[in-house]
Amino acid sequence: MLSVFRNMFRIRDLRHKILFTLFIFGIYRLGAAIPVPGVDLDRVQQYTQVAEQSGFLGILNLFSGGALEQLSVFSLGIMPYITASIIMQLLAVVIPKLQTLQDEGETGRKVITQWTRYLTVALALLQSTGFTFLFHSGAFTGNIDLIPDYTPRNVLLIVLTMTAGTALIMWLGELITQRGIGNGMSLIIFVSIVSQLPSQFAIVQANASPFQFAFIVLLMLGLTVGIIFMDQGQRRIPIQFSRRVRGRRVLGGQSTYIPLKVNMAGVIPVIFATSVMYFPVLISSSLPSSGWGQAVRDWINNNLLTGGGGHGGVGFSPSLGYILILALLVIFFTYFYTAIQFDPERQAETIQRQGGFIPGIRPGRATVRHLEYVLSRITLPGSFYLALVAVAPSIAGFVFGIPVGLSGVSILIVAGVALETMKQVESQLMMRNYEGFLR
Repeated sequence: MLSVFRNMFRIRDLRHKILFTLFIFGIYRLGAAIPVPGVDLDRVQQYTQVAEQSGFLGILNLFSGGALEQLSVFSLGIMPYITASIIMQLLAVVIPKLQTLQDEGETGRKVITQWTRYLTVALALLQSTGFTFLFHSGAFTGNIDLIPDYTPRNVLLIVLTMTAGTALIMWLGELITQRGIGNGMSLIIFVSIVSQLPSQFAIVQANASPFQFAFIVLLMLGLTVGIIFMDQGQRRIPIQFSRRVRGRRVLGGQSTYIPLKVNMAGVIPVIFATSVMYFPVLISSSLPSSGWGQAVRDWINNNLLTGGGGHGGVGFSPSLGYILILALLVIFFTYFYTAIQFDPERQAETIQRQGGFIPGIRPGRATVRHLEYVLSRITLPGSFYLALVAVAPSIAGFVFGIPVGLSGVSILIVAGVALETMKQVESQLMMRNYEGFLR
């Protein structure tokens, strides 16, 4: 392993890429520590001391590297860009123009990327406005007003600062992709999550017995091993191309395969399901504290939460009903997003147009039905695997009666990004005849 690290820094281009990536990481962590103007730093410090990091707001804080709980310049993190990218992917299914742009190659992708940037800024404006109001009202902070000077001028300054921070993060991520190593956006999320892991484990250790803490650590390690195993799993559909004779040249006659990953949807279903499950908590924090509002709030607390929702919904302990509904939503969104990512009819048409066929399967509708059959069969274990990863930490917290801020989505992202980055370093080393991590 040490020889691998030495080889990484022997190659001049690879060394510069790694050092540049680390430099961008330093800028990102610096921005995550600078608070926005107009907030009460003493109250922010008081809030961070009592806040428990779980629930959807905890996930947002995890993705921002702890910047959200400190109301820093990078409070929104990269989440507006992720949301914008997901929205653009969903719109491409229903808007023919976007689908046409995707098929145009690099030129079309540049146009879609530009639209994604504009949508990111718009979402950042909306989210920063919403968070500014919620942190002022105390809905998420245990009635601690973090923005006492709630004037239009101050609110506008905070909103613009957070939005500019998101735009800067987006630019830093693109710089890493262009001049660094790995996917910039993914690596920024990776750094954010890894920077919060020590505090997350400290919270668990402070609230759990030695046996419970050891069990949760072993659970996380087991989930990580399972994620790596499932991430590499794929079903290969063989494709045979017929031979064609053109003059003296014989074309085709080759065989290849379509790799269908077991977890084709990635981490998106978990993010979707967690977002949907947080809507009741958000509604509960916005209802009046008397009459029908109190009745709805009590129902949500009794059926989805335990302990009254923690500190204003920041750190709630999920009930068994919450865990079951979350698992079902993850399974549903896995099938939904996989259907968006892979279209059997379009794939069958592409295979037939290129003169290929699946051995033993007739071209046309028979190929479509075969691909649908295989896709539905491999998506089933993939969806159950995602559901298990998503709810396993919550189940442990429910059984032990302790808050577990460590989420399955964070483990998925850390393991997935680490694998993809190692593959890129591996390819760079193999080009120079060096052994890599995976050899």
